Amino acid sequence: MELQDKIKKDIADNKIMLYMKGTKEMPMCGFSSTVVNILNTHNVDYKATNVLEDHNIRHELAKVSNWPTIPQLFFNGEFIGGCDIAVELHNSGELANLLKK
Repeated sequence: MELQDKIKKDIADNKIMLYMKGTKEMPMCGFSSTVVNILNTHNVDYKATNVLEDHNIRHELAKVSNWPTIPQLFFNGEFIGGCDIAVELHNSGELANLLKK
């Protein structure tokens, strides 16, 4: 399976998919840490992929999402955004409503 196909499959197969620097247990940048903390606040299950494990993941992910920065959050197969958008959705309460669906 090509890497881009694997990325698309992970996004499709997981209700909440996070591409981040580091792991859920040990984020390797502040932006990734912020999104992990937000998701943990909502006590939801999600899959996270460490883009630092393979430089090609970032490259192929950017082709899928048309978004150049990390982290990238997907919900029900759709790109939500990066850290700034996750923070805005969390602060407005929209993320809680989205996650209840």
